[in-house]
Amino acid sequence: MTAPEPDLIGRTCVVTGASGGIGMHVAIGLARMGATVAIVCRNRARGETAVARISAEGRSESVSLFLADFAELGQVRRVAEQLRQRLPAIHVLVNNVGGAGAKASIGPDGVETTFLVNHLAPFLLTNLLQDRLTADAPARVVTVASRAHVRTTLDFDDLDSAKAYSTFRAYARSKLANVLFNRELARRLTGTGVTATCCHPGVVATGIWDLGFPFSLIMPLAKLWMIAPEEGADTPLWLASAPEVEGASGGYYDRRKPVPVAPQGADDAAAKRLWDVSAHMVGLG
Repeated sequence: MTAPEPDLIGRTCVVTGASGGIGMHVAIGLARMGATVAIVCRNRARGETAVARISAEGRSESVSLFLADFAELGQVRRVAEQLRQRLPAIHVLVNNVGGAGAKASIGPDGVETTFLVNHLAPFLLTNLLQDRLTADAPARVVTVASRAHVRTTLDFDDLDSAKAYSTFRAYARSKLANVLFNRELARRLTGTGVTATCCHPGVVATGIWDLGFPFSLIMPLAKLWMIAPEEGADTPLWLASAPEVEGASGGYYDRRKPVPVAPQGADDAAAKRLWDVSAHMVGLG
């Protein structure tokens, strides 16, 4: 027998990067469970289309759109304030937004865009919403990481890979940063009623790998081996909603099961150092 879906009526959930892919399907799932859902997207037209689809497939009229480009920290600060002002509570934050770049791209904050979007922006957003999450506890922070973290290490002299950029190195390093961020966040949230978990969603056929030449030569074949976004959304949605993980914090999950991270993702000293460096980079002290 299939277990009944959790009842999230009265719970407010924020999902970033929900104009398509994993984020959209997480938002649909939360809406089906009765949650009030706020999605954060960078493009208004795509965001409005996503709201319409989430509302229809999620059978909910409680879906709202917030706009922010996570490639600019100023926009992250602005949307965090809007979320704080407009939402009655924040019970769940799903840090799903992510991307990859074919070439290094330095944004207005002076940081390479892949590292900024995948790590620094979620780091900043979570910190700016942390007091609301704590006030509305029990609450959850779910960060979509990746098994790609096993293939790299952090270089604190080149955290964002701007000096020696490659698409997959930059992506993997940002995902290792997600894993270490989750580890330190869980430690800092101990006793607050807010949990922090992260996950590998699977190798998912989403638009982040539509990077033009030469990727266009291999991606059609590669996507034959990837899973659909609906399947990729399963574990983050479960972490955001399931009663059986209530109170569980600090873990890394794959296919709804806790699994060990790579040794470099279990380094408490590196997690603490990354937190301190990230806080400095985003202007949190």
